[in-house]
Amino acid sequence: MRTKFLGVAAFAAVAGALIGIGPVRADVRMDTATNTALAVGKAIGAASACPDIPRPRIKALTDRFVEAAKKFATKADETGAVTGTFEQGVFFGGLAVTGRQTNCRNAARDIADWENLTTPLLQPAGGTATPAPAAAPKPAPQVAVVAPPSPPAPAPAAPPAVPAPAANATETGDHGVTDREIRFGIVAPFSGPAAELGKQMRIGIETAFSATNDTGGVNGRQLKLVAADDGYEPARTPDAMKQLFDQDRVFGFIGNVGTPTASVALPYAMSHRALFFGAFTGAPLLRNDPPDRYVFNYRASYGEETYSVVHYLVKVRRLRPEQIAVFAQQDGYGDAGFEGVATAIRTLSPTGDSSNIQRFGYQRNTDDVEAAIAQLQQYQRLHAASPIKAVVMIATAKAATAFIGKTHDRLPGLVYTNVSFVGSSALARSLMALGPKYASGVIVTQVVPSVDSYASVVLNYKTALAKYFPGEAPDYVSFEAYLDANLLIEGLRRTGAQLDTERLVAALETMQDYDLGVGPHAKFSSEQHQALHKVWGTQIDDAGHFKAIALE
Repeated sequence: MRTKFLGVAAFAAVAGALIGIGPVRADVRMDTATNTALAVGKAIGAASACPDIPRPRIKALTDRFVEAAKKFATKADETGAVTGTFEQGVFFGGLAVTGRQTNCRNAARDIADWENLTTPLLQPAGGTATPAPAAAPKPAPQVAVVAPPSPPAPAPAAPPAVPAPAANATETGDHGVTDREIRFGIVAPFSGPAAELGKQMRIGIETAFSATNDTGGVNGRQLKLVAADDGYEPARTPDAMKQLFDQDRVFGFIGNVGTPTASVALPYAMSHRALFFGAFTGAPLLRNDPPDRYVFNYRASYGEETYSVVHYLVKVRRLRPEQIAVFAQQDGYGDAGFEGVATAIRTLSPTGDSSNIQRFGYQRNTDDVEAAIAQLQQYQRLHAASPIKAVVMIATAKAATAFIGKTHDRLPGLVYTNVSFVGSSALARSLMALGPKYASGVIVTQVVPSVDSYASVVLNYKTALAKYFPGEAPDYVSFEAYLDANLLIEGLRRTGAQLDTERLVAALETMQDYDLGVGPHAKFSSEQHQALHKVWGTQIDDAGHFKAIALE
């Protein structure tokens, strides 16, 4: 994968032009430094996945970057932000090669370009602007400010701007915290093909916030959610994050949607030491070991979801590993899911080999699946003696529906599975619109219990949903967001009245055996920032309803 900003050679030319432009604002300096860190990291990660590129060359460029990062920083958190972004770039660069998004010829060219760069990789502390790649103009994010509706009437239209703090409210010194209010932000798709995911995440968080506000809030403060739309397009995410943090002055972020968007939202949050809580993604970039201090996850990872379903296909459905293929979005989301499948197959295959997994894909925010179907059909013709019998799908509802609808009759008998990010309710509705036969038997792994169960937490969720969002049906995505928010609320309660990010992180890390009501207890600690690892299995029936299935 060539750099997403410019080719590295062009990047070098731009960098040379930028040297000497004079002092710049601290936030601009940090933004350009993290852009550089991400680009260099991707080049090194891609090179590391190519056995023919000499390891000493990779180490030399890595050492050069680390030394530049040390000279760049004026304070410790700058070093952490830059090196953290660099490490994420290394991860994504490696995935680009292993996921066949690029090849080793491009990787060799990129690393050579960085080796030949004569300008500093990062400007030293007190220097001029950090060389940064030129980026195309970004569309302004659509910001939706969401206020809890007054029951029982439907929620009123959102006001055009964030309301000012209540009269006599005093800001405590932290973003988004007054003596009466704590303000959180969410960046998610509220437009485009993935808009249902953003809508359901917002509804779930608002439901939990509203229920808490009606009982006095948290330590005397009301909770407010402010939303910004990035359309599930990473190019729009940075502006949305800045809008929420700099202009709307949110305290932290909760429920951001997506892996490719998280790859750019996360460095921004980390560089500002802002809480990044309960994102709607199971990608590994949010699950470092040891964990990033300000990142907390509710849900199981994509690796855990895909391992569970591959284990089910092999051990319960008795398929051979080579009979399992992957249909995946062509970005970080699809890469993360594919790597989970590969890890599971390496574990479960008698040979431990995952090199022959067939992967078919599509572009984000489209339902153009014809190329993927053509590749699958060709494979089936060439391997008629041992055809693919199951497809693990790492997709959104629109693309998954198109793929199932167009292969169901052409290639009868395929088992279709999906990870939870697909949006279970949206998938079931769209498949039923094609006809019951297309929905029946489709599997979706979940990171929450069944919304049709009679567990206390499910009944509480449904009662609150009916009160604050009358007419909205229970949904797996909004239920996850509701649990996300309640986990955060417990952390806020434990923090006490003197609220700041560092105190909140410390309080969250005391939640080592917290009962959310879902069965397994939520566990956070300084070494563990993922609350749950449980994966539930569900299957759509011919009425479009989800039924529980045992994955083991």
